[in-house]
Order: sequence, then C-alpha cells, then structure tokens
Amino acid sequence: MAGSNPATTTEYIQHHLTNLVYGKLPAGFERHQADGAVEVLAEDTWTMAHGGVEAAAMGFWAIHVDSMLWSIGLGALFCWMFVRAAKKVSTDVPSGWLNFVEMVVEFIDGSVKDAFHGRNKMVAPLALTIFVWIFLMNLMDLLPVDLIPTLLSYAGVHYQKIVPSTDPNITLGMALGVFILMLFYSIKIKGTGFVKELTMHPFNHWGFIPINLFMETVGLLAKPFSLGLRLFGNMYAGEMIFILIATMFGAMASAGALGGGLQAALFGAHESFVLWGVGFAAVVALCWLNLKGKIATGRMILLVAAVMVVVGGIFNLAGGVMQWGWAVFHILVITLQAFIFMVLTVVYLSMAHEDH
Repeated sequence: MAGSNPATTTEYIQHHLTNLVYGKLPAGFERHQADGAVEVLAEDTWTMAHGGVEAAAMGFWAIHVDSMLWSIGLGALFCWMFVRAAKKVSTDVPSGWLNFVEMVVEFIDGSVKDAFHGRNKMVAPLALTIFVWIFLMNLMDLLPVDLIPTLLSYAGVHYQKIVPSTDPNITLGMALGVFILMLFYSIKIKGTGFVKELTMHPFNHWGFIPINLFMETVGLLAKPFSLGLRLFGNMYAGEMIFILIATMFGAMASAGALGGGLQAALFGAHESFVLWGVGFAAVVALCWLNLKGKIATGRMILLVAAVMVVVGGIFNLAGGVMQWGWAVFHILVITLQAFIFMVLTVVYLSMAHEDH
C-alpha cells in the first residue's frame, strides 16, 4: 500500500500506472539494480523493463506484455462463453446464462438495425464482439487495485496493469482496426466516389480541391483518434480515482489505533495480510447472512462498518465507502464506454456503405 509521505504515495501511484514492458535497451544504457549496483549494457539487449525509465528507453517497438495478455485472455474468455451458450441453444425457453446471452445479442442486433443502413453480415457480429470485449476489459477496473499486482509480485512480476483499456496502445489499436474497415468498405462500395467525397466536399469546385482534401482528411483521421482516446481517457481517469482512494489505506500506518485500527496498533507500517483476510472473510460472511435473510440489511451494514473500523480504523472505513460508491458509479461508466465505442463503430461503417 502507499506510505504516509508524499514521495512514497507518488511512487505508489507511478508504480500502478507502469506497464509490464518487454523491449530492447540500447547499448551503453545504465541499468540500476535493486542493490544499488549499476550495469552498463555492452550491446543491444532484449529484456523486461525495470521501471518507467527503462520502458521509455525501449522506444516505439516495446511490447506492453500485461495489456497484450489480459486483452487476448479476455477475448478468449468471451469466445468460450458465447460458444458454450451457442451449443446450448434449443427451442425451449432459455434460462440462466443462455437467457442473458440472448438478451445481449438481441440488444446489439437492435442497435445495429437502428444505426446501420447498409447490407453487411459482418457488422452485427463485429458490434457484438466489440461491445462484450471492451466491457470485459473495462470490468477488470472493478477489481481491487492491489489484489492481482500483489499476488503476481510473489511470482517475481513487479509491474502489472490489469485493465487493458487504460493502455492507449490497446484502445488506439482497436480504433485503427475500425479505421481500416472504414477505408476498405468506402473504397469497395463507393469506388472513385470516395475520392470525390474527399476532394469535392464541402465546396463542389475543382479550385477548392486542396482545401476540401485537407478538411476531409482531418475529419477522417479524427474519427479513429477520438474513438480510441475517448475510451482510454475515461477508463484511465476511473482507474486513477481508484488508485487515489487506495492511497487512503496507506495513511493507516501512522494514524494510530483510531485511524488505523488493529493494523496500525499491532503491525504499524508492516501490514498483516492475515488480518486483512480475516476482516474480508467476516465482511463476506455478513453479506452472505444478509442474502439468506438471517440478519437485516441495516444491522449488516452496521456490523460491516464495525469490522472495517476494528481491522483498519476510520481510514479503512472511509476508503471502503468511497471505493464502493465509485465502483457502483463506475459500473455505468464501463458499460457506457463499451456501448459508445460499439455504436460509433457501427455508425462509421454505415457511413462507409452510403453511396450517393
């Protein structure tokens, strides 16, 4: 967790915003080891980056390994879930997971029919893939910011960003794919008419061709950039808020028993994951008893608050309430961003199919 001083808090935030990067460090680069030793590379070396400085030195061709693995893994999960549902389709009334999948498919199909006015069997499956894939990537933002990075640190992986849509390489890469499809269908459907669109609009005179070409080119290039950066900006801001809220827990170490609970009183700056585990188990048990009707909701809330204060003090309770509140609001954000990206993709492809 973050420490109590600004420098440590800054390092905590920077650490969470650093990707796991693989790339080539140039010859002569000085690598600073954990023990303070300095290693000067004798030749170009392909390796994992140890921090943001090394990642920046690797240049354009560096690979964000965590973003790649999480995005591909979530894409594979999407395929597996929907293939599994497709195999269970029957003439009976759907239920459970199959009912949910059919609801999503019907929703996407209705959105495509409203926004797409051409004829292309690929657009609806593409829209479904984009919506669910981006939703799954965004959904990773609801996991506790320290959970997976801490677990992976025990395996020697010290940098890990688990939300692929907070990486501009991922969002702009998807937008680039949409842009390529836009160009492909514009040329395929419109032919030379696409060139006329770029050169004879908005001023229909040969003397304005340079001005028209400049204006239309800027407008055309703005579509993929705005598409990718909109998703990245919203998700990055959401992740940053989660990280800032998480820094509150780092203040418990110096807050005393009242501010930091048993964690501060017994362990100080050295947190006990066992105590956190006991507190988490107690909160889960209380929520489960509430779902089963064993205790009332009001009493459950009071008991959960009491457990959080005992384990982590006032800072733990305040941070937990803010995390919960932002997570509830963020559910709307992650769904809306996936929907906006999908709808704009369909609209752009519809424009590419319009041959006047």
